[in-house]
Amino acid sequence: MSEAVATSPTPSGPSTDQKLAYEPHRKWYRRPEILGPVAIVIAVYAVLLGVEVQPGRYRSAFTADGDLALDWDYFFHLIPQMLTGAYVLARATVLGFTGAIVLGLLMALGRRSQFKPLSWVSAFVIEFVRSTPLLVQLFFLQALFRTTDVVNLSGVQILVLGLALHYGTYTSEGYRAGINSVPDGQWEASTALNLDPITKWTRIIIPQAVPNVLPALGNNLIASFKDAPMGGPVLAVPCMLFFANTIRAEDFRSVEPMLLIGAGFLLISIPAAWGLRRLEERIEYER
Repeated sequence: MSEAVATSPTPSGPSTDQKLAYEPHRKWYRRPEILGPVAIVIAVYAVLLGVEVQPGRYRSAFTADGDLALDWDYFFHLIPQMLTGAYVLARATVLGFTGAIVLGLLMALGRRSQFKPLSWVSAFVIEFVRSTPLLVQLFFLQALFRTTDVVNLSGVQILVLGLALHYGTYTSEGYRAGINSVPDGQWEASTALNLDPITKWTRIIIPQAVPNVLPALGNNLIASFKDAPMGGPVLAVPCMLFFANTIRAEDFRSVEPMLLIGAGFLLISIPAAWGLRRLEERIEYER
């Protein structure tokens, strides 16, 4: 009689097909979910830098019905000119806030510097600019650059410079708060590993500080977009407010152009706020 051979049961576990394959870390420029938005941002900046709209005098070729408080035909007739003013305004805001992001980081680092004269100068500039209104600063910049032959800047360029300087001080305080939020252990570990300053700031501190700063930067971007129309009456920048005031003076109609630029502000600010929220969700530092 043959003996029965006992076979040990096969250990249960995930099959080879079910095992997760090891995926090494990929650089950001090799990740489509990051490279795609970066390419879009670069394309937008290329358009803003390369395409400069010089609208002529805003003038309506349509006579509104004087018996109507709100003439919709007249309203829709003004949309193309409003879009031209919106592009001029968005271009100045984006370029000015880009300069504010760079200046804000430099001023924040200067204020944290161990070199006391640099820290004092940075603190004085930040507090002085933050304590004066943007309207006064635009008047000062206009008088400064329009009365000298050394530097000749247009109204849009003065507006971009004013926004960069004014909101650079606000973004610097946001950066300072984000840098201070980095745990002390990260600073101590960087010192213990003997990392050079560039590596410490670019690989350790700034990647942890930026996600905490994004909400403040988003608020400053929306605020700068709402303050940029000051360039219309001060610097004669042909933005949306300049368009509305010109149409109102030409046709003695204020409801349609003012309502139109209000809708234009919403069409730009709401998508910008949504995009910033999406950016906050995507940029999360992996601790």
